[in-house]
Amino acid sequence: MMVDVLELAPRPLASSLEELLADAVRREPFPTSDSRSGATLERVTSADGSTRVLKHVHVDHDWTMRFSGDVGCHPARVWASGLMDVLPERIDHGVIGVAAGLGRDGLGAAILMHDFSGAMVPPGDDVLPLEQHLTFLDDMARLAARTLGWSDDVGLVPLGNRWTWFNHDSLQVEADRGWPDPVPKIAFEGWARFAERAPADVLAVIDALRRDPSPLVARVQDTPQSFVHGEWNLRNLGTADGRTVLIDWTYPGEGPCTYELAVYLALNRARMPQSKEDAIGRFRSSLARESVGIEWWFDDQLAVSLVAALVVFGWEKALGPDDELAWWCDRAREGAARL
Repeated sequence: MMVDVLELAPRPLASSLEELLADAVRREPFPTSDSRSGATLERVTSADGSTRVLKHVHVDHDWTMRFSGDVGCHPARVWASGLMDVLPERIDHGVIGVAAGLGRDGLGAAILMHDFSGAMVPPGDDVLPLEQHLTFLDDMARLAARTLGWSDDVGLVPLGNRWTWFNHDSLQVEADRGWPDPVPKIAFEGWARFAERAPADVLAVIDALRRDPSPLVARVQDTPQSFVHGEWNLRNLGTADGRTVLIDWTYPGEGPCTYELAVYLALNRARMPQSKEDAIGRFRSSLARESVGIEWWFDDQLAVSLVAALVVFGWEKALGPDDELAWWCDRAREGAARL
């Protein structure tokens, strides 16, 4: 089951913050311990007493936008395209409206969202309930099945840009700016640890792909692509009214669905209630239940996606336990053999 064209109904963009917040009666800062990108959040109270969350994004203030090369404001573009409306019914993106053309050179946007504060996965180190974890994997597969075969004609995150995160050039930009945000500096230090801890053969492969990810791009383009969210991190996930809440649409675009899975495994490993192998098996079976024919492409795409995840997050693995780093290094060898 693959789609050639998704039927999209474009969404209007508000031309100003005033238009977007026409019914707001109060605005106040909305600090959150799990926001690391540099974007500013506000809590907005409407005339009817309901609360919403307003997120301000601009490449000047958001290092994640700089890392993905976003000067076209992908969060605004994906909303305006209507792509967020093709999500499976079980996924709630949370967006109410978007104002675009804000800030310096009109590169920024403001995103008005439902306030899902009580529905999001709580910060911390507690292991995720198994049922919720499995539901996330199932809904990830549903999104992939709904959009499998889609090609990006909207202008979202290019495939190659997904694998330049935390590379040498991106980190040099942040160093030149004086490390305004903590995560890139931690990543810089983590890559130094990776050079010390990773086996020499794995280090050579990962460093080469950090400098030039085109072999990853070429290989996964031999397999079907989907519309992807880009970061199924637990801080972007929750459950409300039995549906999966999936927020922070900063990195949408065309990509391999198994890379969505690889990112989930990499970023949430400490809180997963099952092994990475079992999670992979669940995702595979979920795709099959959605009538997706996976026999000819899944294993190749997964192997390459796992090495791609180490290209992006090897620094984080180098700051963690030996067994976790070793697992990813083994997957890197397997993936590199397929390039």
